Amino acid sequence: MRAWVLLSAVLWYLTRVGWQRNSERTEKGFIYGNPGHPVKLYVKLHHNSPILVCMDLKRAEKETVDPTYLWVGPNEKPLTGNNKINITKTGKLMVKDFLEPLSGLYTCTLSYKTVKAETQEEKVVKQRYDFMIFVNPFAPGWKGKCNESVDCQDNTNHNILQARNRIEEFFRSQAYIFNHDFNKTLPAMHFVDHSFQIVRIDSCRPGFGKNEGLHSNCATCCVVCGPETFSPDVDVTCQTCVSIQIYGAISCP
Repeated sequence: MRAWVLLSAVLWYLTRVGWQRNSERTEKGFIYGNPGHPVKLYVKLHHNSPILVCMDLKRAEKETVDPTYLWVGPNEKPLTGNNKINITKTGKLMVKDFLEPLSGLYTCTLSYKTVKAETQEEKVVKQRYDFMIFVNPFAPGWKGKCNESVDCQDNTNHNILQARNRIEEFFRSQAYIFNHDFNKTLPAMHFVDHSFQIVRIDSCRPGFGKNEGLHSNCATCCVVCGPETFSPDVDVTCQTCVSIQIYGAISCP
């Protein structure tokens, strides 16, 4: 994310987060798989993931006979429904209250039958779909929450600029009183108009970083640090640490 520096204070500036380019969506907001290509998703921290469909859009438009679905999580173990994982009978998956350790590769294998018209011979077909899910402090959809939360770009920028204006006005008022009211005991100060400024700096929260190579479709995003990397402070990039096997690490053992 970007930060505003206001005097000695660092105030967060929230960036837009790119959506996946190589996935397919419908009007209902479902995310379909893409055979042979992993679909990258960026999910807001503490929010639910999009609904992932164990099927590609072309297959969804056709009749599928006796489909079965097998979801495997980042730990390479089959996923089952629980308080975090919601899997429907039609192969749709949603992860609730997304946290850093939930990031990683989610794989679904779709099995279905085909029948030859001439011989009525049945054949079982399997198709694998990969979804790479990364948690992000802010992701698509957060801008619509501006009326409920201050963690939005426009609200944050407005508040920071408003703070700057009030601080500037304070110094200007103090200088005016000092120069015009000789009965007031005030410390000497000299304020030059338009000399008070704020600047932007790039930074990410601990455990997150930017990686244009890995996340080219979301190059400005602060994305959770993957295995073998970590970020201990508000740096822009994740550092290497081969002993780390989790997402979102903030230290190297």
